[in-house]
Amino acid sequence: MNQTPAPVGINGGRQREKSLAVARLAEFISFAIGADQYGVDIMAVREIKEWSSVTHLPKQPQYVRGVLNLRGVVMPIVDLRCRFGRGLREATPTHIIIIVQLDDRQVGLLADRVLDIVSIETNRIQPVPRTHRNSSTDFLSGLVSHDSTMIALIDLSHLLETQSDDSANINHAA
Repeated sequence: MNQTPAPVGINGGRQREKSLAVARLAEFISFAIGADQYGVDIMAVREIKEWSSVTHLPKQPQYVRGVLNLRGVVMPIVDLRCRFGRGLREATPTHIIIIVQLDDRQVGLLADRVLDIVSIETNRIQPVPRTHRNSSTDFLSGLVSHDSTMIALIDLSHLLETQSDDSANINHAA
C-alpha cells in the first residue's frame, strides 16, 4: 500500500519556515564581569544563586575559589575575573554564582551580576579574532553584538582546560 504524504499548504509551509528560524536561534544568559559582558548557553545553566562562602582546598589554581556543597553536590567555584587574567577581587553578597552543567559534573561560575536572557540568530555570532595564542580568548566560542554591546560567548568545554597540572587539580575538586 503506497502512502503519499498530504500536500503541504501555505500555512504548513509557514510553520516549517518558523520552526527552521527558531532552530537557528541560540539563547544565552548574559552576565557582567566589570564593564564587560559575557554569555553562556542557557541550556548549560542549571541555577543562578547569590554568592555564599566556599570551602577552600589546598593546591588549587588561583581561579578556583574553592568548593560549594549545593544540596549534596560538591562543585568547584571558578572565579571568571581571575580565570580571564583580570586578577582577584573579594566576592561580596552582590556577586552571583551561575551553576552550569559541564559533561557529567556541575561547576559554579563567579560573576559580578546577571544581565539578561539573550536570543541570538546563530549567523550573527562572529569568530573571536586571534592575534596571537592567548589563553583568555581560547575560552571564547564567539562574539555577538546585542543592543549596542559586544557579548563574548564562553566555550564551557574549554574554560577549565589548561596545558598544566591545574586541570588535574580542578578535576579532582569536582
